[in-house]
Amino acid sequence: MSVYLTGSIWVVAAVVGAAVIAYLVRRYGLDEGRMDNNDAAGQAFTIVGGLHAVVVAFVLISLFDAASTVRDESYQETQALVGVAWAARSLPEPAKSELPRLARDYADTVVWVEWPALRVGGAVSDQGWSQLNEMRAMLDGAGIPGDDDWLTGEKTEAADQLMTIYEQRQARLNAVRDNNVGLVVWFVLIVGSLIFVLLPNLFGGTKQITHIIIVSTLAATTTLLLFAIYQLQNPFAGGAKVGPDAFSQVIGRLS
Repeated sequence: MSVYLTGSIWVVAAVVGAAVIAYLVRRYGLDEGRMDNNDAAGQAFTIVGGLHAVVVAFVLISLFDAASTVRDESYQETQALVGVAWAARSLPEPAKSELPRLARDYADTVVWVEWPALRVGGAVSDQGWSQLNEMRAMLDGAGIPGDDDWLTGEKTEAADQLMTIYEQRQARLNAVRDNNVGLVVWFVLIVGSLIFVLLPNLFGGTKQITHIIIVSTLAATTTLLLFAIYQLQNPFAGGAKVGPDAFSQVIGRLS
């Protein structure tokens, strides 16, 4: 099911529910004294709406930033991977041939094994770590003449780039767990949204159709924001998913 269809179902369900509640309140509620509630209800609505807007904005901005960070870090990881392969071409055999091959195999593993697991929030196998450990062992075993400063510099550069891969890989694997909105936050978001949408039912003075439209509009807007948060929880899936484009490009460059 597409993200647009799913979002539309969320919004329609919220609008229908809010409209039914608003109709029942106006149809069977007591209108006497509701005009007197406007001042107190307006103050409560302003406070609740302001607090709720702050929480929603904070969560949304954090998730948008996280998705952007994951995308940027994936390119940093692949740039370091290319850096290792290029620096290795100046080293003696077998590192000269094996390190580029291991780098390409690592990119293949990320694209075809790890990324599908990240999309569903599942555990990632240790295959990628094993390949990085092989690269480190191969680099450590590369014999460099003691008086060749240029080759020593190339080996040091490859080691630095390999450390960058380790760091960016760990950040990528942590992204699903770190960006997940916890149950407490979801409780605050959902309860706050319900209170925000239902509070206008305390107001009096508006026509029934106008009241229903106002409540339905609030429900639709709030549901859209909650749906955006839900979609952005996992930066590798949902409407704003980050794909393995950077690693796919690297596979071609290292072939």
